[in-house]
Amino acid sequence: MPDLLASFHRQIRLGVGEGSPRSERTWVDGLARVVSTDPQDPWAMVDCPNGLGADPDARIARERDHFVGLGLALEWKTYSYDEPADLGARLLAAGFAKEDDEALMLGELADLVGNLDLPPGVVVRPLRTTGDVRRVRELYHHVWGGSWGAADGGGGREHEEPLPPGDPSECALLAQVLPDGPVVCAARVNLCPGTEFAGMWGGSTHPQWRRRGLFRALLSTRAQWAMDRGYRLARVDASPDSEPILAGLGLRRVATTTPYTFAAAGNG
Repeated sequence: MPDLLASFHRQIRLGVGEGSPRSERTWVDGLARVVSTDPQDPWAMVDCPNGLGADPDARIARERDHFVGLGLALEWKTYSYDEPADLGARLLAAGFAKEDDEALMLGELADLVGNLDLPPGVVVRPLRTTGDVRRVRELYHHVWGGSWGAADGGGGREHEEPLPPGDPSECALLAQVLPDGPVVCAARVNLCPGTEFAGMWGGSTHPQWRRRGLFRALLSTRAQWAMDRGYRLARVDASPDSEPILAGLGLRRVATTTPYTFAAAGNG
């Protein structure tokens, strides 16, 4: 197997970036700035694949102050092989907060494809309506902070409109209890044009529905979707819950990725 980490670094970090269709990426003195283009979801991220040179603290402060001036929350996405080796400590000293470590896992998409073994009454399908978006937000709100169904004003059933055509490089999926029940698992896949990589993002399962094959089913469906479009390699930033599943399917942990965040003014 080729050196996956070297391919990832060259094709993604030094190349096209993370592959989100709702962001713009620019280079400033060897640093990659990624800024959301979605007015409903403002955010910014910095990556330093080339290191930080002779004065890393000054460059950290410049990026922090730049995005503070724009009123944007900033995530500095680090990898365990970044230079300088004490980058995390320097970010903390500059006022950033360390978030949870995740495993950078890489491998063949084909290893993720398998038979779908869904619980009775559950279907995997793409997002289609504004109601689907709301139900996925309810799931994420519950999994990552809040009560089931508490997002968006308690989950009121507004009229559901069809979503406009999405970006062809992205596929968002959900697992829903039929006929009109809650979304119990959701995830998306982003293709990185010009590379071999497809990024697997946002995989979240309701706690009461874990260990029932839903994460595995959405993983398989996303991998097949990417393979059908000519992609070969998977990239996942895996939590401790998903890392054993991915490792069992053949993906390799090649590094640790850790976000450091600096809140926008007025957001704590």
